[in-house]
Amino acid sequence: MTKTQRIYQLRVGFLNFVNYVYLIVDNSSQQAAIVDPAWELQKIVDILHEIDVELVAVLLTHSHFDHVNVVKPLLKLKQPQIYMSAEEIKFYKYNCANLNPITDKEIIKVGETEITCLVTPGHTVGSTCFLVPGHLFTGDTIFIEGCGICNTHGGSAEQMFESIRRVKTEVSSETKVYPGHSFGKKPGYTLSHLMQENIYFQLNKKEQFVDFRMRKNQANAFAFK
Repeated sequence: MTKTQRIYQLRVGFLNFVNYVYLIVDNSSQQAAIVDPAWELQKIVDILHEIDVELVAVLLTHSHFDHVNVVKPLLKLKQPQIYMSAEEIKFYKYNCANLNPITDKEIIKVGETEITCLVTPGHTVGSTCFLVPGHLFTGDTIFIEGCGICNTHGGSAEQMFESIRRVKTEVSSETKVYPGHSFGKKPGYTLSHLMQENIYFQLNKKEQFVDFRMRKNQANAFAFK
């Protein structure tokens, strides 16, 4: 059976920031959605032209600057529709042209490709994962090696626990995980790998999870063990 979509991965950066940006291309229409466009506008524009697709949607996992900073220049060039959870927009007062508030389980269509929005708070109030069959784009909610920090404005380790538990129960274990950052392992490992290797997927009691995520003796925010 022919795949209905294909995925492109871009590694982008500025100074000490390194992010992963993803393109979801619908094969039937050559329409595309981009997840969390950041840092290198020209690199993004170049791949859109190289693979000859129409950018119709921007999917924002959350509102932190390193995930949204080229949204507005991209809007001027391509005029896509922008999608972010209603909770995130309201709490952080995010605003741009063509902005569409989304709710949990809402489906965004790009050509024949259906993208399911899973609102997964914890890193921020309205953090969202985007699920395409076989692929989960997680922003700063879930990393291959760990999970996002929960001590910024609107963050909650309790909600992070519930969000990870939801992903474990609702998403197929063979789904590939594509986070916003890498801390040693490249994006694209399966959820089953995370269940075996990611410590935050192994902490099944909320109190234990919260205590561990918020512990005071971490070497840094991304020292996950």
